[in-house]
Amino acid sequence: MKNHIKKSLLVLSTAAFLAACGKEETAENANNGNLSGELTVYTAIEEELIPQYLETFEEKYPDIDLNIVRDSTGIITAKLLAEGKNTKADVIWGVAASSLLELESKDMIEGYTPAESDKINPLYKDNEEPLKWTGNVVAITGITVNKEELKKKGLDIPETYEDLLKPEYKGLIVMPHPASSGTGFLTVSSWLQIMGEEKGWDYMTRLHENIGTYTHSGSKPAKLAAAGEYPIGISLVYSGVQQKQEGAPVEIILPKEGLGWDVEANALIKKDDKESDELAEAFLDWAITDDVMKEYYKAYGFSTMDNNFEKAERFPEEVGEKIYKENNLKWAAENRGIILDKWEKQYGSKAEPKQ
Repeated sequence: MKNHIKKSLLVLSTAAFLAACGKEETAENANNGNLSGELTVYTAIEEELIPQYLETFEEKYPDIDLNIVRDSTGIITAKLLAEGKNTKADVIWGVAASSLLELESKDMIEGYTPAESDKINPLYKDNEEPLKWTGNVVAITGITVNKEELKKKGLDIPETYEDLLKPEYKGLIVMPHPASSGTGFLTVSSWLQIMGEEKGWDYMTRLHENIGTYTHSGSKPAKLAAAGEYPIGISLVYSGVQQKQEGAPVEIILPKEGLGWDVEANALIKKDDKESDELAEAFLDWAITDDVMKEYYKAYGFSTMDNNFEKAERFPEEVGEKIYKENNLKWAAENRGIILDKWEKQYGSKAEPKQ
């Protein structure tokens, strides 16, 4: 891969980021018609997936230098909200649609309809033109369990969310923190919709008794389950599948109550300075091309478009049937602040230390 990703996979404090990315974007069209310049992309896509996704972009646009700023969805969202109109970001790539809806309410998103966006299922893109956001992939949560560790402890594998409340699982469960992790937030907001708000909060209070810790990464619970540190992890289905592909003794459980989900989506940042818009629009067009959509599907096993792509090895076949169809992303976005404030007051004491 050509080395034009100048500041790749940055997980930095705001001060360090500003120091690293202080250079202004200076996009220009080269005489030969190829786009060239510098583009800053904020993303929550899993770190290990970014290089393989970007291969086709690099081939198509060798003269565009990408500043990739990567962190979990909650951190990226908070960063954008704090930076406001002064953000260095030009494009958002693979961040939860519920977060983009919150940013839209702050007038931070510019409408842009990418080429070929008509192939995206209407459920997984904005419903107004020009589009404020366009989905790449559907991120879905399930339960990753370490079969061997549970067997050693003489415990059955949980099959439902309700099973997770059993006293024998006390201290054995880990899940993502919803303020830090988009996976955590989509899980919590889905529970509140699936169960109803009153029952949903009661469920989380009882589940809290069995939680060992809340991680700041959506994929970490699956990794901890695979390692046996916590044998039960509420995490992305993708993350559990990845651990299984690598040989870990895990199973991915799809609870019958319904699977929480959000859309990993892309958007154009609204700026007074339009200098980078041509590069940003090219990026947004590329981000839903068939080549990269195949890579998304290979990882997640569930696409925002109808397709005949090859499903990832060991990916559960019934995921599409079990996702919670009534999931309301707009409701989740509108209530995000209230949900996170209440959640933090009631359960934040078990959050893992921030690094």
